[in-house]
Amino acid sequence: MKLNITETMLRDAQQSLIATRMSFEQFNDALELLDKAGYYSLECWGGATFDSCLRFLDEDPWERLRKIRATVKNTKLQMLLRGQNLLGYKHYPDDVVRAFVRKSVENGIDIVRVFDALNDLRNIEVAVDEAKKAGAHVSGALCYTTSPIHTLDMFVELGKQLEKMGCDSICIKDMAGIMSPKAAFDLVSALKKNVSLPVVVHTHSTTGLAAMALLKAAEAGADVIDCAVSCFSGGTSQPPTESMIYTLEEMGFETGVDANVVKQINDYFKPIQAEAIKSGLLNPIVMSTDTDALTYQVPGGMLSNLVSQLTMQNALDRLPEVLSEVPRVREDLGYPPLVTPTSQMVGVQAAQNVLLGERYKNVSKEIKAYLRGEYGTAPGKIDEALLTKVMGDEKPITCRFADLLEPGMEKAKEEIGDKAKCIEDVLSYVAFPQVAEKFFDKREEKARNTVKYTIQAID
Repeated sequence: MKLNITETMLRDAQQSLIATRMSFEQFNDALELLDKAGYYSLECWGGATFDSCLRFLDEDPWERLRKIRATVKNTKLQMLLRGQNLLGYKHYPDDVVRAFVRKSVENGIDIVRVFDALNDLRNIEVAVDEAKKAGAHVSGALCYTTSPIHTLDMFVELGKQLEKMGCDSICIKDMAGIMSPKAAFDLVSALKKNVSLPVVVHTHSTTGLAAMALLKAAEAGADVIDCAVSCFSGGTSQPPTESMIYTLEEMGFETGVDANVVKQINDYFKPIQAEAIKSGLLNPIVMSTDTDALTYQVPGGMLSNLVSQLTMQNALDRLPEVLSEVPRVREDLGYPPLVTPTSQMVGVQAAQNVLLGERYKNVSKEIKAYLRGEYGTAPGKIDEALLTKVMGDEKPITCRFADLLEPGMEKAKEEIGDKAKCIEDVLSYVAFPQVAEKFFDKREEKARNTVKYTIQAID
């Protein structure tokens, strides 16, 4: 039995554990090893990598992707895309979405995993269409969560819609690690029975269920599972690649991954892990098993952001209160799955509710936009009192929000002017205007200094 493995070290593993702070230079020398290990794909782009490159690492995310592609010749490169949100936190016009997807593929992406935080599939249609036109493999994701309305039948119906939309595979995206082994077995089995596409399973080790869930998913016929090399596994990351290979191959599955090469990869990243621990970047909280997450359903990236947010406000001791408030806010909002951007929105609102001592004393602009329908249709019923407090007599929109947006590419080109050297720069600006512009200014200053030093050397 064949079971493929996607390695998440370069994206979700480091995003979940060290807030996506690993630079290209840190992992560059491991790329050849990663390429020859026998992975199905390397998840290396998308998610928070784009923002982190520009904001914290002083890197061009597009250049990072091209550099990875230049070395990784044999293994598919994979990205995570938030549908109409792209890699940001709001919906973008269709022309921006199409340009971004097309350029992602042109710069080296083979597999586009695309999801919508509310499982409102209207919000991934354009991205799926453009990725297919660009020749990429499209993996349509179901954001897994539990609630009174998220049933097995509901997820199967979503899977059927993804197949009809033209996706090449279906990914069960369990961002909070709350999928039990039985739920994994049942859902994979149901999808394999009702849909003809390969099934991918993505989960996190947050609650301690992940490895068991992946084993049951494999037994149910899953085609691909996501793992992380062991020194960046566990906690809010994925189960360890090495342990999963060992166990699966003992059970008769063929992964195609060379365990000896993976050991070399792990040895490479161990010093980086040690440095992250020493600097405090790798917080022990995100490495622990937290079964309370079965209740509050907080995904890894959201937990690390909450820890960071509360630490900056000298309120880390109030984390348990905030986590208890998260499911209450989620219920008020109609049970949205907690995944970017809804996870951040719910987390920030829960923190404000606790720290201000009054629920919804201050409602974030993102929550207001959510209540207006700008993120799509809520899975369940929104609390009437909250809706009235924020919306008054205004009626939420019911159409696909992007249909109301004016095209954005030409306007962005005019705004950024000659600071943008290519379409990729324009797209960086559209996604993160202030951060990208600051990055472009620093890049220009570096270029001027390089020319100045070159001239001096010649003189």
